[in-house]
Amino acid sequence: MAVYTPPLRDMQFVLHELLDVSKELGAMAPHAEMDADTLNAVLEEAGKFASEVIFPLNISGDTQGCKLDTATHAVQTPDGFKAAYEQYVAGGWPSLSCDPAYGGQGLPFVVNQCLYEMLNSANQSWTMYPGLSHGAYECLHAHGTPEQQALYLPKLTSGEWTGTMCLTEPHCGTDLGLLRSKAEPQADGTYRISGQKIFISAGEHDLAANIVHLVLARLPDAPPGSKGISLFLVPKFHVKADGSLGERNGIYCGGLEHKMGIHANATCQMILDGAVGTLVGQPHKGLAAMFVMMNAARLGVGNQSLGLTEVAYQNALAYAKDRVQMRSLTGVKAPAQPADPILVHPDVRRMLLTAKAYAEGGRALACYASLLLDKELHHPDEQVRQESAQLLALLTPIVKAFLTDNGFDAAVQCQQVYGGHGFIKEWGMEQFVRDARINMIYDGTNTIQSLDLLGRKVLGNNGATLKLLGAQVESFVRANMADPRMAEFVRPLAELGQKLTQLTAEVGYKGLRNADEVGSAAVDYLRIAGHMVLGYFWARMARVALDKMAQAQAAAQRPDPFYLGKVQTARFYFARLMPETASLMRRIRSGSEVLMDTDAALS
Repeated sequence: MAVYTPPLRDMQFVLHELLDVSKELGAMAPHAEMDADTLNAVLEEAGKFASEVIFPLNISGDTQGCKLDTATHAVQTPDGFKAAYEQYVAGGWPSLSCDPAYGGQGLPFVVNQCLYEMLNSANQSWTMYPGLSHGAYECLHAHGTPEQQALYLPKLTSGEWTGTMCLTEPHCGTDLGLLRSKAEPQADGTYRISGQKIFISAGEHDLAANIVHLVLARLPDAPPGSKGISLFLVPKFHVKADGSLGERNGIYCGGLEHKMGIHANATCQMILDGAVGTLVGQPHKGLAAMFVMMNAARLGVGNQSLGLTEVAYQNALAYAKDRVQMRSLTGVKAPAQPADPILVHPDVRRMLLTAKAYAEGGRALACYASLLLDKELHHPDEQVRQESAQLLALLTPIVKAFLTDNGFDAAVQCQQVYGGHGFIKEWGMEQFVRDARINMIYDGTNTIQSLDLLGRKVLGNNGATLKLLGAQVESFVRANMADPRMAEFVRPLAELGQKLTQLTAEVGYKGLRNADEVGSAAVDYLRIAGHMVLGYFWARMARVALDKMAQAQAAAQRPDPFYLGKVQTARFYFARLMPETASLMRRIRSGSEVLMDTDAALS
């Protein structure tokens, strides 16, 4: 019974009216010809694929799951997945933002961002198969040898092959310095790799002819800890010099994880039994190379929850309009019916508006982050490239953690709109809740993202990058403070910016004396920073909408209800969601002692 309509109107609003991407991209030589009509046409076709091809497979794929043949180690994906992937490849979607030198279309990353939001809304489990390939592509594009790039990038670009990243081992997750997989050098320049990896998404499947695994392992002379990790390219099938496939390599799926959600994606226990691999990058420098893939994955995971937020909201809104129960507290609203639609009830609207605010605000943030990546790579001004890279590094943990926290919250709120029906599989809502839960965990738990933001990205450079972002916010506030229409948005935004600056200084000072102060503050700090960023974008969206409404009135035209909806959602965000920051600040200022001086409580 679930439904999904690609949010093309809102995407166009964000891309063209908020971010003015055509102008931004016009300054970059590779994208100078990208106009709004072309971009819109691409996204319209992408929306058709997402809603018509893979969305109908979402509930059935979750029900059927993946199957492992323990004799052959082959994994069968749910019915329809392979055919959908073949259609995806035939449509050229894997190559959308890839380098034309390897067969890519060279479109901006911001376009790929919108494609993947729709794919994640339609079917997160399916989308993870091609989605992980982008990280492998980026890693090899940045750190691969010319031989590796020539052999592997065209196939990853076309989608003929897919990719994975093999990091986690049974005894270590985030602390990769503990990993034990070994790589033995061979006379021909290759390496024999042995070990075991777990939680490898899309580690084995039947969608593509080959799977390109990027594997972390240790060389015999490796120093201990994270400084002794190297990165290796290990294909499922050996690749001959002409690009054709040879014999099966010594890497295989030893088991499938039985999970809470994403049942249709094969989460594999991978065994490396003398698998042949080639070194990517420099010896013992594997983490630096892998972080290219991990950062891409973190942005992608945020996008997964953004997609789920949108589809959960759409379904809950449709249900709330249709479901009748009780009468409105202020009188009958649907006299022709025995009860009023539940949309009339204040708390139902609170839950729906929460999801809407997080979806539309998250879309603005995710598109902005993707545009920063385009500018980092292609803008002709070196200073713009550097500032874009700094801002993207700062925003990456916020995109990953804030959007996934919000996505799970939104999915639960939307499930609640359904009442008991939200707990029943056929409506689809319980699957959105289960699928959204993993996004807060993998590719670095949200606590890890919070430590990265506060410890490395903020305190690590004395707040320099945070000030760079703050300057944008401050400039917007100054430009709009005198406009009475904007007062309800810019005043709380300005206040939060000032309070965050003061809080950052306090935490930094306390952290110099006791590092646990940073650890105890980090999660709440990221959420405060997330609200400041989302508040900034909601204020900007409100300004655009107010101007559009004023223009229509000046021309004696009826304003588009779309813009009034934007302003109303912005008001809700500032009145009902941003005030969370006050309690978060109070919790941070309570200090680390109430957490760490608890040995008796936790004995």
